[in-house]
Amino acid sequence: MQYPNYNPASDNRPLSDEELDDLDELLAALPTDGAMNVEALDGYLAGLLLTPGRALADLPGSDWLPVIWGGDGSEGDAAPFASGKQRKKVVMLVLRHLHSIATAWVQRPQAWEPIFSFADGEDEDTEYADAEDWAAGFLMAVDLAPDAWAPWFEDAATAPLLAPVAALGGEDGALAEATAAERDAASRQIPDAVLALWAQRKKS
Repeated sequence: MQYPNYNPASDNRPLSDEELDDLDELLAALPTDGAMNVEALDGYLAGLLLTPGRALADLPGSDWLPVIWGGDGSEGDAAPFASGKQRKKVVMLVLRHLHSIATAWVQRPQAWEPIFSFADGEDEDTEYADAEDWAAGFLMAVDLAPDAWAPWFEDAATAPLLAPVAALGGEDGALAEATAAERDAASRQIPDAVLALWAQRKKS
């Protein structure tokens, strides 16, 4: 099945809140357990853009797009989509969101915000961030290029930046049984860590 490749020069209009909700609903409605939600998708796309030593534009779309919905099935059809039109809509929304992340990191990095879950605390004035889904999506991108990522998980400069992602998103992550406050603290480290990784990525 043919998929478009990532083109950094293409449409980078950020998705509106309504379009993000629409994309989340489209993915949630697919008849598969493997589809990401929009938070995991946001982390996955960030991980793809950050992968050391590789330009995402050089990676065929067929290598990374189907991961978002759990694969296309063994018959090579549009599964799990009801139609080619539905699949095309999801792909175009994903590519626009990908472009907007990359553009934000280049043009206005301090204005970029990842998509996390937030939950109310014990009192009305407390809100906790939980980046578990985002981090899990990020690690799915890592799994596509483990050899490229291995040095960053071991390097003294980059390993601490990846630590909150691994702690929140890994199956055996250190924060799997953590309190809401601990998860919130780790989640709030991620935006600055990602921008630091992006700066490192540009140097390499």
